[in-house]
Amino acid sequence: MITLFIKRFENRQKQKKQNLRNAFGSFAGKMGLLSNFLLFIGKLLIGLFSGSVSIMADAMNSLSDMLSSILTLVGFHIAGKPADKEHPYGHERFEYISGMMVSLLITFVGFQFFVTSIERIKDPQSIRVTPIVLIILVLSILIKVWQGLFYKAVAKKINSNTLVAASKDSFNDVFTTLAVLVSAGIEGFTGLQIDGFVGLLIACYIIYSGLQLIREFIDELMGLRPDQEEIDSMKEHLASVENIVGYHDLLIHQYGPNKKFASVHIEIDDRWDLNQAHEKIDAIEMNFKKELGVELVCHIDPVNLHDQKQQFIHQELKKIIKGIHSDLRAHDIRTVNYEEENQLLFDLVIPVKFQLSDYELRVEIQRQVYEKIGNYKIDVIFDHNYLL
Repeated sequence: MITLFIKRFENRQKQKKQNLRNAFGSFAGKMGLLSNFLLFIGKLLIGLFSGSVSIMADAMNSLSDMLSSILTLVGFHIAGKPADKEHPYGHERFEYISGMMVSLLITFVGFQFFVTSIERIKDPQSIRVTPIVLIILVLSILIKVWQGLFYKAVAKKINSNTLVAASKDSFNDVFTTLAVLVSAGIEGFTGLQIDGFVGLLIACYIIYSGLQLIREFIDELMGLRPDQEEIDSMKEHLASVENIVGYHDLLIHQYGPNKKFASVHIEIDDRWDLNQAHEKIDAIEMNFKKELGVELVCHIDPVNLHDQKQQFIHQELKKIIKGIHSDLRAHDIRTVNYEEENQLLFDLVIPVKFQLSDYELRVEIQRQVYEKIGNYKIDVIFDHNYLL
């Protein structure tokens, strides 16, 4: 049913020629605002009527969700603005900022609940439970389940971490409301006044959820590692390119969910002319844009494939590198004669958590080069690449 609902909305927006991402984000924010407002009013009324601090805490949580929906609306509105002189890569990262504000709000409300629950533990009061109270709480659970599934479906549709967080928060609310029902049920059957303790648990859970969301959005703003699936997809595309020697130094960064950029060094036969090399990298860049939605910039690295001496040095150096550690990779291998001294220059990609220091690795490679290749002084650029 949710899928059909989203599909119909998508078709209407296509007819209007609207930006689907912004339209879906705004639509999700409006639906969240409406449903959270209804939940807040309902829980506030039954909380005041029953005298339950845990229900009041749950009502305040719905209020924070309502404010979160407003921030989501504002976030998608600003994130949807086109690039300008001050922001040449667009405004999509504002979605992360609005998500951070939502997370801070959730955490603040959690601390407020914490204080209120401590006071109720010190001065416990009975909960007045009526059938209408139970009906409204059950309805609120059903609404939150629908809301969570709706957010999740839209988040998947437009690749939005902000809506993923909203979906998780909705399902968290389901569990907190269930905890309220348990509290009321236990008091009704046993007479134990545990409302303050349940409210305390809810407060701690809200604080924990808020802090987790803050950490996630900080990671996004600092520059989070891409998904391994995304990295592997780019590597597969590069590995499938015909007539190139290889590639290295793949770097990926983004300025929002749909603003992805990458750069890579493409190794080619040094006998190619500039036009041939330019046509090849143009094709690679256009393929990335079309198939992956990534703006790729290629750097050309000519490789000597016809000189036997150079080939011997390349092969022997790679054997030395692999003998030290199977995950070490050398590229940009070349030899020069500088001030009557033979030098062997190359870049070395270091795997994560490699045991040897750069100095120890340099000494060991130099020793084996003298032994197996000849009188070459090595000049190494160590590349600690975390996308491997």
